[in-house]
Amino acid sequence: MAYTEADVEAIKTKILHALEEVLDPELGIDIVNLGLVYEIRFDPETGNTEIDMTLTTMGCPLADLLTDQIYDALKPLEEVKKVDVKLVWYPAWTVEKMSRYARIALGIK
Repeated sequence: MAYTEADVEAIKTKILHALEEVLDPELGIDIVNLGLVYEIRFDPETGNTEIDMTLTTMGCPLADLLTDQIYDALKPLEEVKKVDVKLVWYPAWTVEKMSRYARIALGIK
């Protein structure tokens, strides 16, 4: 199927909404509102999807768990055929990357 640019943007929005179901088990906030998802790339020709994300710290023990949850969250999306999660460390994550919702939920001003 040939996707228009608008279709690709809509699919990326669906992917982002699905990622809102992936919760950091320590904080109880999703990875999108925590500001951990940096970029989503969707290839309309193959359905391959790359997610650039970071963690709150380099030594975070949750990398594998969060990656598995991402695969599970995107599995129901028929447009997504393959998922590759890339952990990136630049730019470094800071509290400022969190959404207002996340900061309020965690009591951060």
